[in-house]
Amino acid sequence: MKSFVRSVMTVVLVVAPLSAPQALGQARVEVIKVYDGDTVTLKDGTRVRLVQIDAPEISGGECFATQSREILTSLIKSKKITLTFDPKLDQVDRYGRKLGYLFAGKINLNLKLVELGAATPYFYGGDKGKYATSLSKLARQAQSQSRGLWKECPGTKLNEYSALQTVTRAVSSDSTNCDPNYSGCVPLGTQDLDCPDIRNLGLAPVRIIGADIHRLDHDGDGYGCE
Repeated sequence: MKSFVRSVMTVVLVVAPLSAPQALGQARVEVIKVYDGDTVTLKDGTRVRLVQIDAPEISGGECFATQSREILTSLIKSKKITLTFDPKLDQVDRYGRKLGYLFAGKINLNLKLVELGAATPYFYGGDKGKYATSLSKLARQAQSQSRGLWKECPGTKLNEYSALQTVTRAVSSDSTNCDPNYSGCVPLGTQDLDCPDIRNLGLAPVRIIGADIHRLDHDGDGYGCE
């Protein structure tokens, strides 16, 4: 997938993982806000989405979302930050955010976040950039060594072609522990479940097949937490 932005912006990307960007095709930037573990705002108001990775969503109350943001914040703090782009990938997404790699000094933060278990690879649309192989390898290592979200959200699955959805615990396959009012396995007898809980369990969206005792289906279409 190629973007029209390539016609007006030429970039050069580094080849070596975790190495400093070259002088050509880079921009020194100042980060003033870390929105979550994969999105930041620059001093000029530009929002940057770290490309080829996905971190837990703060807005969705996902497992390890706050920790992921704190990790990125600590990696950026008091460092010289550089933004580079990948000529194999889009450089702007549909929301108008720049898509690129952030370097703190010599460290590629996209790779570092995956290495620490603060994010996972996400090859949106099947597109793979320069660091795809390294991202996959680092994710498997982080998962096998239970780093970051892989320890705190043990029900999470590694799928490089889907958006990350962290899960706090594996859902039991024993149907006797599942609420018969919902498809999937909404825990039976749990009080006051809401949509953030359902998303943390990896069940969203959930189909209502009986009484919606947790009031998850707000629009009455038979599905909750869409």
